[in-house]
Amino acid sequence: MDRVIEKKTWAPKRIALFAIPSFFVLLVLYSLIFGNHDTKLNVQKERIIVSAVERSEFQEFIPVTGTVIPIQTVYIDALEGGRVEEIFVEAGNLVNANDTILRLENTNLLLDISRQQAAMLDQKNSLRNTQLQMEKQKLELYNKLADLDYQINRTRRIYEQNETLLENKIISRQEYEESKDDYEYNLRKRELAILTAKQDSIMMAIQVDQLAQSLKRVEENLRIAKKRLENLTIIAPVGGQLTSLNAEYVGEITSAGERIGQIDILDGFKIRAGIDEHYLARIVTDLKGEFDFGGETFRLAIVKIFPEIVNGRFNVDLEFVDAMPTDIRRGQTVHIRLELGDLSEAITLARGGFYQKTGGQWAFVVDPSGEFATKREIRLGRKNTDVFEVLAGLEPGEHVVTSSYDTFGDAERLILK
Repeated sequence: MDRVIEKKTWAPKRIALFAIPSFFVLLVLYSLIFGNHDTKLNVQKERIIVSAVERSEFQEFIPVTGTVIPIQTVYIDALEGGRVEEIFVEAGNLVNANDTILRLENTNLLLDISRQQAAMLDQKNSLRNTQLQMEKQKLELYNKLADLDYQINRTRRIYEQNETLLENKIISRQEYEESKDDYEYNLRKRELAILTAKQDSIMMAIQVDQLAQSLKRVEENLRIAKKRLENLTIIAPVGGQLTSLNAEYVGEITSAGERIGQIDILDGFKIRAGIDEHYLARIVTDLKGEFDFGGETFRLAIVKIFPEIVNGRFNVDLEFVDAMPTDIRRGQTVHIRLELGDLSEAITLARGGFYQKTGGQWAFVVDPSGEFATKREIRLGRKNTDVFEVLAGLEPGEHVVTSSYDTFGDAERLILK
């Protein structure tokens, strides 16, 4: 007898028919939910630079460009204006102290000296005449006093005789009084002559003193005028090289106060460097720097800071700390590593083109497998010409793509091949 066979609802074929599509759907959903959606970019390893993050000694310094200048420069200015009459030394030649460089001619100054000399002679003559007049008045006083003394002696004798005669009643009292009046009149006249002479003497002394002071001023003005005449001859104040001379031609007019030239003292050199104004607050004297020259490294120290900012930069002067290159020359350009801090230990990363793209805020960090690199936020601090100081986001031993990111676009993961 036949048996009815029940048909199975989930036959293997049917299960397989539904299971396979469901598996792919679940796989897609998992990929969408839990998968990596970073934008990827394939990169050839040989076209990028990978640098290791290290813990090492860090010295912050900035690169600056300096120019070699003489250790000291003496400027020569024309104290007096005039016409160039003769040039003794050409620019570029060596000079010794007190060597004559050029001579000027100033007609107005010569006329002024002539007027001063004439005024001095006038004052001398006036003083001499006044002194002679004083001597003359003194002699006249002596002569007048002699006459008065004679009259006093004569009238005194008459007065004394008349006094005796009056007692003996030989003469009248009127005659006696007249002789007495004559005698007393001559005495008062002598006193008045002496008083007048004293007043005249005081007035003459004041006049002589004024004339002497005036003569002294005229002589001082003449001395100054002659000194100005000496200033028409320009001499070298120090020995060195006359590196510039603005008065180049005979007959050229030079104004008072105009710069004639300069002398460079060749006993040594220093470096004048321009620094970005961003670092002005951090630049102080005695700050050290170094540069390479002729296969050697030479140390420098800042000795002077010029705070004036021109075109976003300010200048400093640096002098050699120890030795100075023997064959260095004026005007040469040197590249200095100027130290901004003390030597310390820090986590460092080599400098590279990535910084222009990221500003130091992120970088591609290579996976330990070396197969890919992912974008990671980092924080960089100080820097020098070789490395950055790492403040956060990286650990020693990790590797970072430090070459330029310009061709990576918006990729967040680099596949390294």
